[in-house]
Amino acid sequence: MSRLETSLTKLLDIEHPILLAPMGSNSGGAMASAVTEAGGLGIIGGGYGDRTSLEAEIEKAGNSRVGIGFITWAIADKPGIVGAALERSPAALFLSFGDHTPYVAEIKRADVPLICQVQTLEQARVALASGANVIVAQGQEAGGHGMIARGTLSLVPAIVDLAGSVPVVAAGGIADGRGLAAALMLGASGVLMGTRFCAAEESLWKPEMKADIVAAQGDDTVRTSIFDLFRDPAWPAPFDGRAIRNVSTEKWVDNVAGLQANLETERRAYDAAVKRGDPGSKVLWAGEGVDLIGEILPAGVIVEKTVAEAVAMLTEKKTYELT
Repeated sequence: MSRLETSLTKLLDIEHPILLAPMGSNSGGAMASAVTEAGGLGIIGGGYGDRTSLEAEIEKAGNSRVGIGFITWAIADKPGIVGAALERSPAALFLSFGDHTPYVAEIKRADVPLICQVQTLEQARVALASGANVIVAQGQEAGGHGMIARGTLSLVPAIVDLAGSVPVVAAGGIADGRGLAAALMLGASGVLMGTRFCAAEESLWKPEMKADIVAAQGDDTVRTSIFDLFRDPAWPAPFDGRAIRNVSTEKWVDNVAGLQANLETERRAYDAAVKRGDPGSKVLWAGEGVDLIGEILPAGVIVEKTVAEAVAMLTEKKTYELT
């Protein structure tokens, strides 16, 4: 299979410019290992910084060279968690959603590449000034947590222009080789994929949740703070989440203030629905690219198929001719 060599692949010493998003409830050691073994870089979702679960997933990755990612605001009260992660010599440390600057010196001393995910140009400026080795430009099409900010199509080239020689990775709405090819044309050096890997065989999600992702369409998703209002821990502004619409969004998406006024009662009802296994209460994080997921596949096959599609789009299946 042909390779797409970029500044990202050179920096991280990987074969293909594809990163697994470090989804806390999904990107475990087995899937991270599978992505890495296929030539991308698997990144374990360290989420809110639970050391026990992180260590367990690192063990599941075996000898594979994987990265580790954290929700930055959530580890502020987890002293030592970044150091513990660095002791495992990860291929990269991925930080997103919050102030990453307190951890930069420690990461630099460990000589581990720092990947910072941003949603705005100002966040990108801060990350670059602090010494980030890779910038992930996340558009609002992305599934899971993010911001109501800018779309991937305009955000990526703007950050590419800002970043200079620092590799920029596109994220948000990318679920196949067409997205990878498009990202490269925008000047990105690779892509971060999350939703597509939710429907991987190695995903930590239950089979019925993977099936729901395969059946969903981008129009079924909504970006809102409602999902987090029902659950702990509460996420700080300006972050919110994109997921498949459920009974909670149908009731409250246009009346968040009303939900907040009745939050205690609604939380009890939500918790009871979850305990009953009510399918309408599930939170299925998914981005707008969910339409492009047609089947559940091994994570390694997803990597290989994405690269093959991108190569074909860039070489054989061009939709234009130069005249």
